[in-house]
Amino acid sequence: MALLWTIVEVMVALILLVLFGLVCVIIFEAYRRRHNNDHVEASAIFEDPNSLKKVPCPSLTDPAEKYLSLIIPAFNEEHRLPGALDETLNYLQQRASKDKSFSYEVLIVDDGSVDGTKRVAFDFVKKYTVDNVRIILLGRNHGKGEAIRKVSLSYKIHLICCDIVKQGMLHSRGELLLMLDADGATKVNDLEKLESQIHAVARKDYHQGDSAAGDSSFRISDVPVAAFGSRAHLQEKALATRKWYRNFLMKGFHIVVLLTAGPGIRDTQCGFKMFSRAAARKLFKNIRLKRWCFDVEIVFLCKRFNIPMVEISVNWSEIPGSKVNPLSIPNMLWELALMSAGYRTGMWKIAK
Repeated sequence: MALLWTIVEVMVALILLVLFGLVCVIIFEAYRRRHNNDHVEASAIFEDPNSLKKVPCPSLTDPAEKYLSLIIPAFNEEHRLPGALDETLNYLQQRASKDKSFSYEVLIVDDGSVDGTKRVAFDFVKKYTVDNVRIILLGRNHGKGEAIRKVSLSYKIHLICCDIVKQGMLHSRGELLLMLDADGATKVNDLEKLESQIHAVARKDYHQGDSAAGDSSFRISDVPVAAFGSRAHLQEKALATRKWYRNFLMKGFHIVVLLTAGPGIRDTQCGFKMFSRAAARKLFKNIRLKRWCFDVEIVFLCKRFNIPMVEISVNWSEIPGSKVNPLSIPNMLWELALMSAGYRTGMWKIAK
């Protein structure tokens, strides 16, 4: 019996030692990433493919030049990207032809692809002109969150110092900024649902009612609002058709997200989100996570900034070629642990 107790004590001690070591590693890594949201304070430029002149990128702090910016992160999407871009640009052109005040840009971020993604993207730049379609090449894979942050106006990026130019959405030109996946899983015209809700929330919060739309002093870009596309209404059907490990991942992830970021958004991982320019200014200069869980960090920061969030059901279909696999689970848990440690200990300062 004494031997048994000794073995139990040793095992408990080892478990506690491992847990202590894990906590130390999490704290150390969170501390190391405390400045991950920093950007290079140098002038980002892009090269106009027509004149070959170097032009400074505008800043998100500047007035909007377009009504809508669509940001598409792409990693090895040679086969799925063409269909998604065709659908997206057809919709945008049809809308622009009906409404002369509607303007847009599509920003494609090649996140270090090793296939023909770059070639596909450049074909669309040539077809639709650099004013409407632009591409940034990150050179190496950074992760979806970092790709979205690092969107700029680039056709060809010139790097300043040893870092990539200022974070993503901080160089887009839209009053509203929509992030969407390269696989075309969500129908692009569903952006109108998010758009209308952002306008509705803005009018309500600023007590301007329907008159806000006709008030020349009202700018949707100045009102911080976030709209999240959601697949929660499809959950029952998805459970029956989706692979078992993706169901397991979804259920477990939702529980951990609830504990980390709190309630409010049922589907944080849908890659279809829209932000007003004012909301993007606050959120994307603070984002530190680069991969799977940057969506959760967005929700967490929205709550910290008291940015209104709306969740809207969207049409969604599963497209073959998903990057999610069982190995994503520990990566997600790791990032959530870092986020929790970083913000709750105060190591990750929030820039107002």
